[in-house]
Amino acid sequence: MRAVRALVALLLLVLFSATTVTAGATPPQPPGWTAVWATSPHLPSKAFAPNWAETGFANQTLRQMVRVSDGGVATRIRLTNRYGTTPLAVAGATIARSGAEGSIRQDTVQNLTVDLAPSFRIAPGADLATDPVLLPLSPLESVTITLYLAEPTGPATQHAQSFATSYRAAGDHRADATAEAFTETTQSWYYLSGVEAMNAIPRRAGVVTFGDSITDGVGSNTNADNRYSDELAERFAAAGSPRAVLNEGIGGNRVTVDSSWLGDAAQRRFRRDVLEQPGIGTVIILEGTNDIGLSTGGEAIGERSVEVSAEQLIAGNRDLIRQARTAGLRVIGATMLPFGNSLYYSATAEAKRDAVNQWIRTSGEYDAVVDFDAQLADPADRHSLAPAFDSGDHLHPNEAGYRTMAATVNLADIR
Repeated sequence: MRAVRALVALLLLVLFSATTVTAGATPPQPPGWTAVWATSPHLPSKAFAPNWAETGFANQTLRQMVRVSDGGVATRIRLTNRYGTTPLAVAGATIARSGAEGSIRQDTVQNLTVDLAPSFRIAPGADLATDPVLLPLSPLESVTITLYLAEPTGPATQHAQSFATSYRAAGDHRADATAEAFTETTQSWYYLSGVEAMNAIPRRAGVVTFGDSITDGVGSNTNADNRYSDELAERFAAAGSPRAVLNEGIGGNRVTVDSSWLGDAAQRRFRRDVLEQPGIGTVIILEGTNDIGLSTGGEAIGERSVEVSAEQLIAGNRDLIRQARTAGLRVIGATMLPFGNSLYYSATAEAKRDAVNQWIRTSGEYDAVVDFDAQLADPADRHSLAPAFDSGDHLHPNEAGYRTMAATVNLADIR
């Protein structure tokens, strides 16, 4: 069986070769490949809670599980060393269908290779796609990627708030079926930026949900896959027309301001996180809350305050629209959710939010609008989240709120 898989992998490699992308380059879009899961990498830091990013890994195995939104007949993984300062050495890697609590299905384990080599290096600033493997995936199926990192990696490119459990073990346990050796856990992803599936027949174009912590899923439960992007993928599947829905949210992210731990500004990361995703036709943009909220008071969370006006936010939205249209994407604008009674709220902040939301609704500059503000606001106080949708911080929705957000999206507006 392994010989058959190796032969198939070689044939797939000839047809759909792996690619390494240096910083600033645009990757090729091989026929048939579609991104079916993705996350936004950012700089190593302790971020919202201590994790493994600052110290990295050495003679350790890293196991990470994700749920794909669509499927295909073959699979490849996109890894990233985007914020690394030295080459990342991957001594070995596997992919398998997920089991429970860090385990994998032994009969589905396959080695991940690059140019058929079982070990490989990723240059600083680069992304890399593995060779294809014959691992058919179905929509909403969970897959596990396990990396053995023998050499010290230094600080690790990460996505801090995964709301999914990642596992670490000492030594090489890349093919272990159980999670017994994986005695450490965290809720962040490292070096993993995408899962791509290949189909011989055309698929419906996917959609990127792009934004900040509300897109990222703050307020949803760990390992529950109840972010609004997950709920949207489930809507497509339930309608009998599954399609890729990618989550490119970063907690604390801003449209106009770069941060050492809240991600590059939306205007700057849009190309890599959205435009370079294969098989995408639409992007939903939900950004700006942090530009408003961190105009003052950023120092309280170790972040610099930068005053951002409503006019600057509108200009930033226009830039994102321009970038999307230039790439041939349909672009949907989402209104910012109410944040009354949160740490962000003030009369000045509310005036900015109202002004930008009014522009999103009425300017006609987006191809379509999804009015999250109108659907999640408290009828008795339109400046605040409805109690039924409030996670408790008056800023982020709970899981009922995320379901409502997904239900608010008009599926006909997505190309």
